Amino acid sequence: MTNTPITKSASTWQRLYQIAGAAALVLVVYSLVTMIIVFAIGGQPETAEEVFAVLQDSRLMGLLRLDVLTVLCVPLYYPIFLALTTALQPTHRSYAALALGLSFAGITLFLAAPSVFSWLTLSDKFAAAADETRRVQLLAAGEAILAADTWHGTGPWVGGLLMQIAAVLMSVVMLGSRSFARATAYTGLVTHGLEVVRIPLALFFPLGSFVLLAIAGPLYLVWFPLLARDLFRLGGEASPGAAA
Repeated sequence: MTNTPITKSASTWQRLYQIAGAAALVLVVYSLVTMIIVFAIGGQPETAEEVFAVLQDSRLMGLLRLDVLTVLCVPLYYPIFLALTTALQPTHRSYAALALGLSFAGITLFLAAPSVFSWLTLSDKFAAAADETRRVQLLAAGEAILAADTWHGTGPWVGGLLMQIAAVLMSVVMLGSRSFARATAYTGLVTHGLEVVRIPLALFFPLGSFVLLAIAGPLYLVWFPLLARDLFRLGGEASPGAAA
């Protein structure tokens, strides 16, 4: 017996929810590993010379300190936000679509900045430089990348803020939906609400921003599992979007 169009559609959305649930679980692991890396081997180097030294000492440790995991894991937000939009569209189509647009724009802006991979070529050239003039030029190029990288550039700053605003909007919409537990919605609202405040606060009050990060960071370890649970549950039943 062949599937009806509705059955095929439901099956498609179920797979999307399952993929998004798996992505949320990967982000749990990513969050834990990132915390361990920061405490065990240190955060991002502060100067280009330090970056080159770290990469030359151990390329793996250098890549980890330069947040290569972030670059690899942030794209996982694409299926997560798409799945959230699909689940929330039947009752909150306009807000869900707005959040999806903000999130996709934010993710793309965040990933478009010079990142860890830009350092590898410069580091190799710096190690092979035969004279001091060339080394000074490469250090200057490195400082330029550092000023415009994932954590300092305007694009990533705006992109990160858009992602957090989208997540707050999604969390608000979840409160009026039966597809997600209220615990998931409230945890997302607090976690991403703190981030929305923290990101601009970092420009004027870095210490306050760090305090908010210390609170919001561990909350991701709660929000991602709750989100994964709800998404896997949706993946095991007919999607509201498919039924609509």
